[in-house]
Amino acid sequence: METVRKCGCKGIRTCLICETEFNICKPDLFKELQELPSYVYCPPCDKAYPGWDMNIFKDHPHHQGTPISYPGVFIKLDFLTTREGEQLLIDVDNLPWDISQSGRRKQNYGPKCNFKKKKLRLGDFNGFPRTTKFIQEKFDDIPLLKGFRTIEQCSLEYTKERGASIDPHIDDCWIWGERIVTVNVFGDSTLTMTRFHGDERKYNRHLTSTYPPVIDKNYSEDENVGDFVVRLPMPERSLMVLYGPARYDWDHLVFREDIESRRVCIAYREFTPPYLPGGDHSHQAIEVLTKAENFW
Repeated sequence: METVRKCGCKGIRTCLICETEFNICKPDLFKELQELPSYVYCPPCDKAYPGWDMNIFKDHPHHQGTPISYPGVFIKLDFLTTREGEQLLIDVDNLPWDISQSGRRKQNYGPKCNFKKKKLRLGDFNGFPRTTKFIQEKFDDIPLLKGFRTIEQCSLEYTKERGASIDPHIDDCWIWGERIVTVNVFGDSTLTMTRFHGDERKYNRHLTSTYPPVIDKNYSEDENVGDFVVRLPMPERSLMVLYGPARYDWDHLVFREDIESRRVCIAYREFTPPYLPGGDHSHQAIEVLTKAENFW
C-alpha cells in the first residue's frame, strides 16, 4: 500500500490501526521464525542457549542445552540506575513526540540523510537535549564505545495498543558506523536476529569491505550452520551494542508480540570512517560533528 496513512505508516510498513482500517493482512513472521532453531542470548554468559522464551535469560545461571557463541553483541545490564531511568523517562516525555511508522512515535535529532543518493546535509540539526547528555558521558565507561562520537540520537516509543514493531532490516552502512547503540529506558523487550540473505548492495552493505574495522576482533565462526534465530534480551535500563557480524550480517527486528507494555528506548549512531576526521568525505561532515557537540 504505497500511501502515507494518518497513523504514520507508509509503503509496506503497517500497524494495528491501518491494518484494521484498510483490512491489511501480513504474513505471520513470528510464527514462521518459531519453526526455525532458536537461541536466547545470556549477557552474563556471553553465550546463546537453545530456546525462544526470555525466561531462558532470566533463569541464569541455570541454563539447559548446549550453548553457541554469538559474536558482535554486548549488553550491559543496569546501565542506567533506577533513578536515572525514571528521570530520563520524564525528561523524554517533556519533549515533543512525532508519529512514525509501524505504530511507533519518535524524537529524532541528527542530520538529514538520503541513503539512495548518498547525500548528507545538516538540515535543522542543532545538537541534543541537555537532559540526555549524561547518557553520552556514561558511554566513556564502556571500553567497546571508545571513540564513539554520537551524530544521531533517536528516541522511540512502542505500545501494545498500536501494534508497534520494527520489520527485519540492517541499519544503512553508507553513513551509520559499525557500532549501533541502544539504551532501553523503560519496559522490557526482545530484539530478534535472523541471518541476512540478499543483494550485497542492499543497505549499502557492499561498502563495509572498504572500511577499517572499528572493533578489532577475531570473530570465531558460528558453531551452528544454516538458518537459525537468536533472541537478544532488552531489559529496562540496559545498554545494547551491535557490532561486527551481528551488525552487518544479521537482520534485526522487534516483534509486536514482544511488546507487552509501553517501551521507550534511545538509539545512537556514529559516522562511518570516510566521514570522520581524516576520511575521504570528512569535509562533508564537519558541520554535523560540530553541532553534535551542542546540548541545548
